[in-house]
Amino acid sequence: MIEKAKEVIRKEAKAVAGLEKKIDDQFSQAVELCLKCKGRVIVTGIGKSGIIARKIAATLASTGTPAFFLHPSEGTHGDVGMVRKQDVVIAISKSGETDEVYMLIPLFKRIGVPIITLTGNPKSPLAEKSDVIIDVSVDEEACPYDLVPTSSTTAALVMGDALAITLLEERNFSSEDFAMLHPGGQLGKKLILKVSDIMHSGEEIPKVSEETGMKDVILEMTSKRMGTTTVVNPKGELVGIFTDGDLRRWVEKTDDIFSLKAKQVMSKNPKTIKADELAVKALNLMESYSITSLVITNGKKEPVGIIHLHDILKAGVV
Repeated sequence: MIEKAKEVIRKEAKAVAGLEKKIDDQFSQAVELCLKCKGRVIVTGIGKSGIIARKIAATLASTGTPAFFLHPSEGTHGDVGMVRKQDVVIAISKSGETDEVYMLIPLFKRIGVPIITLTGNPKSPLAEKSDVIIDVSVDEEACPYDLVPTSSTTAALVMGDALAITLLEERNFSSEDFAMLHPGGQLGKKLILKVSDIMHSGEEIPKVSEETGMKDVILEMTSKRMGTTTVVNPKGELVGIFTDGDLRRWVEKTDDIFSLKAKQVMSKNPKTIKADELAVKALNLMESYSITSLVITNGKKEPVGIIHLHDILKAGVV
């Protein structure tokens, strides 16, 4: 069983490797058509090729190329009405003779949209009616009977990815652009969630003056439930921070901790971050310095917020 599984992987890997030499002027023309497209890229196919077409359409749409999947059967029953002259069609068919897909060609021609075909048969009827032909043929399927679409669907999928990523780079599609299209999930949160979105501000900020006694310092820490408090000078500028870890260390050092003031026990020059920085950067800083909270300061060095590791975890950044 293990050897059979390995053989499948070897066959499909060989099919993918063989695609590199098939990247030619036809591929470049396909990219140009998509770049110049004022409408959307319509991807169509049926059966296993249809599943691949759906994935390619989704990848294009999420990387800056407006696209959607058109089911061939639904297309011939009215859905072709979604296609406009400004669009581009990508048709996927291993044989290039798929009836359901081929029946759409006259309709596309009547509308006047350019047709890009991904096929394992560059001389097929579908290819002959297309404007651009991308060869995704494979030597053999991973199926022992060379029947079940396996290597061929993998090859079509990889070629679709090559097209999508080439378009992404040609459009200078940035990680910020990607974030705008992926606001949900961990990936989106890493790319768009800012410190200002999850920080505690206003009355929620634990804050004491340099002259505050230890009893009130501890009360401020516990009442704000942050396990820490900022320390400010008379100008309101951040000059230090005192954490529950500092408290434990001072309890070990002295028997009369309540005789001390904030300025005597605080850690000077605490790590800070700006409100407009990404939350993931705050997380990286915490991990780098083995700390659990960061103070957010403004241009006047005043604490305007505080963020705890738990806030980042709760927000789903990791």
